[in-house]
Amino acid sequence: MTEADILKALSNVQEPDLGKDLVTLNMIKDIEIDGNNVQFTVVLTTPACPMKDMIGNACKNAINLLVNKEAIVKVNFTSNTTTNRKDTKQILTGVKNIIAVVSGKGGVGKSTVAANFALALAEGGAKVGLMDADIYGPSMHIMFGVRGERPMMKEVDGKGLIVPIEKYGIKLMSIGLLVDEKSAVVWRGPMASSAIQQFVTEVDWGELDYLVIDMPPGTGDIHLTLMQVVPVTGAIIVTTPQTVALADAKKAIAMFGQAQINVPVIGLVENMAYFTPAELPNNKYYLFGKEGGKNLAEEYELNFLGQIPLVQTIREGGDNGIPAMIGDDIVTQNAFRNFASLAVRNIAIRNANIPKTKNIEMMK
Repeated sequence: MTEADILKALSNVQEPDLGKDLVTLNMIKDIEIDGNNVQFTVVLTTPACPMKDMIGNACKNAINLLVNKEAIVKVNFTSNTTTNRKDTKQILTGVKNIIAVVSGKGGVGKSTVAANFALALAEGGAKVGLMDADIYGPSMHIMFGVRGERPMMKEVDGKGLIVPIEKYGIKLMSIGLLVDEKSAVVWRGPMASSAIQQFVTEVDWGELDYLVIDMPPGTGDIHLTLMQVVPVTGAIIVTTPQTVALADAKKAIAMFGQAQINVPVIGLVENMAYFTPAELPNNKYYLFGKEGGKNLAEEYELNFLGQIPLVQTIREGGDNGIPAMIGDDIVTQNAFRNFASLAVRNIAIRNANIPKTKNIEMMK
């Protein structure tokens, strides 16, 4: 066996999302051959790649079928998370992908989805940050069990930066960590927008594969400010199945589709899709209607990222500071894992096929 033989065989293995072979995509490195033993490394587009096992098996089969049926093949994996930033990277310089989690209205579980999405990404090995941009109704400090904690400060190049709280393997920043929980945040739009800019420019996020931003519900100043300040890779829309929520979700979709904004929608996820009582784990009750989010995704030709059930343990975990992905409800965790894996795949496809992201320029 020669290195050329191995590469020729692997040129028949397609990356399932990007539609090209591993060799063309420069995803193969460090080929080592010793008799019938061969090993090499596949460079994935994200540490959280859900197709890792399938790619590994395809590589082994290609070498056994096309090179040497006696070959003992070992496939190693590493990752180089793809990014598509076009800006000058003067802010969030170490962040590869910025994902906004949005909803058209409150009460659809957007923050719960954002929190568990971030945790699912980190579980897959990605470096993840979570920014709570819901200035008027922050909740991440509660969901992660860090109420009352205050972030530290550090000096970098003569500038004071806030150090995010680290919990469950992710970096977390929320206005709830900076203000008294008993006090209402009574700020006009410019003050709220200024706080968001501080979260971006005055927080030491470091090196991240994904920065997940839990946006306020609706569409407004904070959304526009964020997209002016940072190049958002894409948005994930959260909705529930009922008609009222779907009507507001359409507004969020329309906002990101406006010509002057034009932020890609990674996909839509349906939260509280059905209720499954603990004593009847095989039953599904569609309390808010059935598949409204799925139908909306089809209507707008968006990627449908899955359904999250309405389960008591999700609510309890959020209240107790132990999110569902950290708890012991395997069924719920798998729902979030499946959603996150679809989102990651579509982010990689977006980075490969859509023009690079840059800050939006709003007309005055």
